[in-house]
Amino acid sequence: MKWRLQEGRGEAVYQIGVEDNGLLVGLSEEEMRASLKTLRRMAEKVGADITVLREREVDYDSDVPRKITEVLVRKVPDNQQFLDLRVAVLGNVDSGKSTLLGVLTQGELDNGRGRARLNLFRHLHEIQSGRTSSISFEILGFNSKGEVVNYSDSRTAEEICESSSKMITFIDLAGHHKYLKTTIFGLTSYCPDFAMLVVSANTGIAGTTREHLGLAMALKVPFFIVISKVDLCSKATVERTVKQLERILKQPGCNKLPLLVTSDDDAVTAAQQFAQSPNITPIFTLSSVSGENLDLLKVFLNILPPLTNSKEQEELMQQLTEFQVDEIYTVPEVGTVVGGTLSSGICREGESLVVGPTDDGKFLRLKVCSIQRNRSACRVLRAGQAATLALGPFDRSLLRKGMVMVSPEMNPTICSVFEAEIVLLFHATTFRKGFQVTVHVGNVRQTAIVEKIHGKDKLRTGEKAVVCFRFIKHPEYLKIGAKLLFREGVTKGIGHVTDLQAITTKENGLEESLGPGQLNF
Repeated sequence: MKWRLQEGRGEAVYQIGVEDNGLLVGLSEEEMRASLKTLRRMAEKVGADITVLREREVDYDSDVPRKITEVLVRKVPDNQQFLDLRVAVLGNVDSGKSTLLGVLTQGELDNGRGRARLNLFRHLHEIQSGRTSSISFEILGFNSKGEVVNYSDSRTAEEICESSSKMITFIDLAGHHKYLKTTIFGLTSYCPDFAMLVVSANTGIAGTTREHLGLAMALKVPFFIVISKVDLCSKATVERTVKQLERILKQPGCNKLPLLVTSDDDAVTAAQQFAQSPNITPIFTLSSVSGENLDLLKVFLNILPPLTNSKEQEELMQQLTEFQVDEIYTVPEVGTVVGGTLSSGICREGESLVVGPTDDGKFLRLKVCSIQRNRSACRVLRAGQAATLALGPFDRSLLRKGMVMVSPEMNPTICSVFEAEIVLLFHATTFRKGFQVTVHVGNVRQTAIVEKIHGKDKLRTGEKAVVCFRFIKHPEYLKIGAKLLFREGVTKGIGHVTDLQAITTKENGLEESLGPGQLNF
């Protein structure tokens, strides 16, 4: 059990009454009680809790009714506060994304006029227009017994963190086409484990839904679908929307297997299959006003296992520290604070790192004063976790989104010119040398010029090529093999970085001359 919990990063599902070869024999009432008692004692020994997910009777040649039971064993790993999953929320404008998150995280149903989403908005203009334009984060916790922990019974985020053994962080993205840049940035830089595509039952697949679906597939983010607002329309309309979605998912480009979730059984099966096979796409039909089928989504999120196993995370933690800067704030009495994701290594309080590249390709020294995860203090940050780091009196104007903070011995490679193997998804005319596009690679977002297309003069929709790009403004830190997305108006393309023309760190050097507002460590 210890090994299985370690493999599943703190979670394991046991099936009682199933033989090693998969034969469903089942156990009698008494045997089942004894087996569960044994499992509970085993779990107590390793400090875990068990929850019965479902019980089913099996037809086996015997007079006594026999059952099989599925049990979830959950234990918070000793070296971290809770299991953490990041779910990006996608969908067309007015499909009910923010309202659904408001209902899940606040624990109160919506009044039909958008009351539930008011707590999620970050700007006054969002409240006035009812449209999300920035990226906001919402948390939903589950305790070790699988019960929901949200703001309905906890006043603060710290309380939710303390009483949860599993946390789902929802990244609420913008649905409007005007804010597509922000949505792409949220998907590429925050590295979500899963995506939740919200489709309104009464409008069906409209606006940016297809585009968001394409983005999730291009970035290889496993997604599940939620059809909202089922209280507004008839059963026939909901069925029509489901059929429309199933048709799109089964198309040759998608090759997904839709799985409509209508019962707790379906939700448990969907969660287990979804993590194992990326081709399965669970579909939920629910309402944020009547609360219909909302419990099925909660069951699904509770059982959903993390994508990476403990071994992969261990390997990442042994590498040198690398933290992506996604957000920059100034907090009174704290100083400059950066938010982002630790992509490799371990980051501790008081650690000295270098941040860059600046406009002239230099790296600046700084010190991490304190770390917070989900608004609660944390001493050590591990690979794959998102957090905010306080940098004390470091000059904010020297920082920008897209920078990285790395350990001084890393000798980071930065470049202005790089090559990528791309597929042109859509372009009105021909794509040729001199064309300018906005390139998204991880947390890097900058305009680049097409310097050269290898082996061709121009590209048309659907064609593949290796293209040489040059950043317009300043050099960036890139890695070979990183996923790349570019766009300009209606032009869109995807690919991966194949080669970098590195500016050696000997030339750019570490910034030793420390100006005002910087600290000398």
